[in-house]
Amino acid sequence: MAVGASSVTVPPDPGNDPGAGCERGGGDPRRSRTTVWTAGLALLPLGLLAAASYLGRYVRPSADEWCFLPVVRDGGISRLVGKFYVTDNGRVGNGLLVGLYAKFPVAGHQWYAVVSGVLMLGLLWALTVQLLRRAGQSVPRGVPLLVAAMITAVFLFATQNTYKTFYWPAASVSHTLAPVLACAAAIPLLRARGRRGRIAALAVVLLAGVFMGTLSEEASVVALVVLSGVVLFAGWIFTERVRAFARGWSLVGMAGVAIGTIVLVTSPGSRNRRERFGAETTSMLAPESLLASLRAYVRILETVLTTWSYAGALAAGVLLGLLARGTAGERRVLLPCRPLLLTGLGALAFLVSGYLCTVITYPVFGPRVVSAERTWNDYLLLYVLLLVGAGAFLGRALRLRGVRTGAVTGLAAAVCAVTVLGLAAPLYELGHDMRVRAQKWDRQDRWLRERAAEGAKVLPYKPVSVSGMLEPFSANGTRIWPAQCVADYYHLDKVTRGTRLP
Repeated sequence: MAVGASSVTVPPDPGNDPGAGCERGGGDPRRSRTTVWTAGLALLPLGLLAAASYLGRYVRPSADEWCFLPVVRDGGISRLVGKFYVTDNGRVGNGLLVGLYAKFPVAGHQWYAVVSGVLMLGLLWALTVQLLRRAGQSVPRGVPLLVAAMITAVFLFATQNTYKTFYWPAASVSHTLAPVLACAAAIPLLRARGRRGRIAALAVVLLAGVFMGTLSEEASVVALVVLSGVVLFAGWIFTERVRAFARGWSLVGMAGVAIGTIVLVTSPGSRNRRERFGAETTSMLAPESLLASLRAYVRILETVLTTWSYAGALAAGVLLGLLARGTAGERRVLLPCRPLLLTGLGALAFLVSGYLCTVITYPVFGPRVVSAERTWNDYLLLYVLLLVGAGAFLGRALRLRGVRTGAVTGLAAAVCAVTVLGLAAPLYELGHDMRVRAQKWDRQDRWLRERAAEGAKVLPYKPVSVSGMLEPFSANGTRIWPAQCVADYYHLDKVTRGTRLP
């Protein structure tokens, strides 16, 4: 995001030196053929996304959502936002997004996967197109869509728990959708032209920062690390005439995040949450907490770095580097291309932001942060983007050195295909579990509504879970929460632990 960002501040000036130190390329008579096969290859991750979105019809409320639904039903979205600020956690931005889908109870949960999937794919596609354009690179038409689709598929489905990443709306808005929205804040900057465009880009990044600060603490940390990197290392990346604006844009974004974070941490809800989890008396900066966070983060990295599916992002980047060609007409805004430097800075941003995210979540989750996979996603998107960038540099280096690119292109395309097929199998199994749960949930839902309509005030509820989701009376009945929320949802006084489905 930062590398391409500065180029938007300068209008094109034909005849100047190439930006980013990248070579110029002429027309390729095989480009139309390349467009066809890259578009065809893109159908694989797009098909996976379509299938995953279709399975969203089997999503039903669970965990925290039992408590959200009665609040929105009785008081609307504004009441939920107020509850988040005053009582729950202070995340008013989170409360707004949760309220938007909770306004349509079960249907909102069923459509969430479709809406969020299309939104994330569209934003990443637009970001890819703009980054290539501002970096002075031309690619066959199908390539940006292929890259964006592979990023989306790997980000959503290479995770250890796809349900909590993609299908559980309460977690997705905080940890999956949030980092994509943060990346999308750069799109107005990449499209800006002239003074008005620059002002609009500054306004957007300020508002996006404030919203991000009230949406997700972890995504805010990642944004702060990346933007700090731009401020600190702009002199190694950008030419002098755009360096100041790149730093200014980043500082405005950081200010927005800081404002939103202050609103969050000073809220009564945030204070209540810290007291509830004992975080008020435990400093996240205490040496023992920092060391425990480091041990947990190392275990998380072991899992992430040994997950082979992320190779699909690297392969998509290799294809991008092999097929990209420099274009004329762009004034240079980046210093000569230094792949090792840029990849190293990206890796540093990923490692630092991931550790800091672990530090701020450890007081709440403790050792369980290693199994709270949904909280990893805020920095895993940065990891996926880093792999794509590293792959693009590798593909470019192979092309410039005259390596037989045909064989490499075929291998990279094969890795993309194998990755998608490898992700399809566990998704199919998850879909089966979701379908079974939906059938059981619907049957119990009908029975509870019928009994409540007849005047019953106390009814049994049997927990129906999927992918480790919390339900009332889980853990052999020892965890009652959120049983009272279920009772409120069905207009009951109380629900008791049921041993069998109606």
